[in-house]
Amino acid sequence: MRGLERKWWTLIVVCTAVFMLLLDITVVNVALPDIQHDLGASFSQLQWVVDAYALALATLVLTAGSLSDLIGRRLVFAVGLAIFAGSSAACGASPTAGFLIGARAAQGLGGAIMFATSLALIAGAFHGRERGFALGIWGATIGASAAVGPLVGGLLTEGLGWRWIFFVNVPIGIVATVAAVLRLDESRDPSRTRLDVPGTAALTGCLFLLVYGLLQGTGNGWASPTIIGCLVGAAVLAAAFVVLELTSTDPILDVRLFADPRFVGAQIAALTLSAAMFSIFLYLTLYLQNVLGYGPLGAGVRFLPLSLASFVVAAISGNLTLRVPMRVLLSAGLVVCGTSLVLMARVGTDSRWTVLLAGFVAGGVGIGIVNPALASAAVGVVSPERSGMASGTNNTFRQVGIATGIAGFGALFESHIGSRLTDALGHDPGHALVARVASGSFPVSLAGPARAAFVGGLRELLLAAAAIAFTGAVFSAILLRGFRPQPSAARVADLPSRDG
Repeated sequence: MRGLERKWWTLIVVCTAVFMLLLDITVVNVALPDIQHDLGASFSQLQWVVDAYALALATLVLTAGSLSDLIGRRLVFAVGLAIFAGSSAACGASPTAGFLIGARAAQGLGGAIMFATSLALIAGAFHGRERGFALGIWGATIGASAAVGPLVGGLLTEGLGWRWIFFVNVPIGIVATVAAVLRLDESRDPSRTRLDVPGTAALTGCLFLLVYGLLQGTGNGWASPTIIGCLVGAAVLAAAFVVLELTSTDPILDVRLFADPRFVGAQIAALTLSAAMFSIFLYLTLYLQNVLGYGPLGAGVRFLPLSLASFVVAAISGNLTLRVPMRVLLSAGLVVCGTSLVLMARVGTDSRWTVLLAGFVAGGVGIGIVNPALASAAVGVVSPERSGMASGTNNTFRQVGIATGIAGFGALFESHIGSRLTDALGHDPGHALVARVASGSFPVSLAGPARAAFVGGLRELLLAAAAIAFTGAVFSAILLRGFRPQPSAARVADLPSRDG
C-alpha cells in the first residue's frame, strides 16, 4: 500500500511542478502591458521578460536530466522546485525591469531542472498499464498548461495585479518541495560515476547561442553580425559536442542514440508539435486581445475548449499506448493538430471568435493524443537507467521547437505585414511600424490596413504551422515503425531505490 501511495504522490507532485513551469511560459504574455506601466520597461526589456525564461529552460534542461541520472532524480527535482519557488518570489517583488529579467532567468533554471526529471520520475514509479495512464495525465497537464496560461494570467492580473502571476507559485512550490522530499522515491543511473564537464559546457554553449540567435533574429535582423555569429558558434559547438561525446566514457548525451530511428522519431515529434502548436498560441492571444478586443480574462476563457479537450483526450489516450502502435498515435495526433490549424486559418477581419472554435477543439484533441504517446516513446526507446538522459533530450527538443517556431513565425509574420503595408502606403513603412503592427498595436490612421495585414499574416502562420504538423506526422509514421512499449518493465533497473 505504501508503494501505491508513493507512486500517486509522484504523479501529483510532478504534474503540479510541470503545470507551474509551463504555465509561466504563457501566463506572462497577458500581463506585459501592466508590467511595462509599473516598471517603466522598454519594449526590448519586455521581450526579455519572456525570452530569459525560455532561454534558460531550453539551454539547461538536458544538463539537468544528465545530472539527475548521476546524483539522484528526486534530489535534483526537489532542488529545482526550491529554486523555482524562490525565484518566483523574486519575480513578484521585482523593483525594476532588469531585476525581473534576472529573476526570470533563475526561474527558467528551476523549470529546466523540474522538466528534465519529470518523465524519469514517472517512468520509475509506474509500470505496465498504469504507466500509460500516468503518462496520459502528464501529457494532459502539458496541453492544459499552455492553453490555460492566458486564462490564469488574465484572472490574476485583473483581480490581484501582475505580481501575483509569480507570487502564486510560492506556496505551491513550497508544498510540492516538501512532498517531493518526503513522498517520492529516489532513483539514479548506477553506471554513471561523474559529470561530463566538457560535453556539458559544449552543449550548454551550443543551445544558448542557438536559442538566443533564434529569439533575437527577427528584431536584430537575420543578416546582422551578432545573429550570424551566434548561429555559426552554435554549429561549431555542436560539432565539438558530437566529437566529445563519441570519445567520452560517461557522456551527458550518448549521441549514438541518434542512430536509432525510433529515438530520432521521438525528437522530431516533440520538435514539430511544439513548433506547430505551442508557439502559435502567442499569435492567437494577440488576435483575441488586439483584433477582437477581448481583455486578458476574456481571451483566456476562449482557450478553454482547447485545454479541456486536451486534458480529457490525453487522460484517455494514455491507456492506448500499450495497445496501439506508437507511430499510429503520434502521426494521427499530429494530423489532427495540422487539421485544427487549417480550420483556424479561416479567420478574417470581420470574424467573431467562434471562427476558431472548431480548430480549438480539434487542436486539443490532437495535443491530447500526441503528448502521452510522445512521453511514452521518449523514455521507452532507451534503457530505464537512461531515462533521465532521454527525458532531458526530448524536453530540450520541445523547448527548441517553441523557440524555433516563435522565431520563424515572427520573421514570416513581419514579412507579410511589411508587404501588405507597403502595398497600402505605396512605400516601405519601416521596421518600427511593422513591429508595432505585429505586436497588435494599430495606429489610428492605419487601423484598417494594419488590421487586414495582421489577420492576413495570422492566416499565413496558421497554414505554415499546419504544414509543420503534417511533416511531423509523416516522419513519425516512418521512423517509429515497429516500436511499441513493453506492457511490463519488471527489470531491476526499472525499480527506484528507497534511500534518502
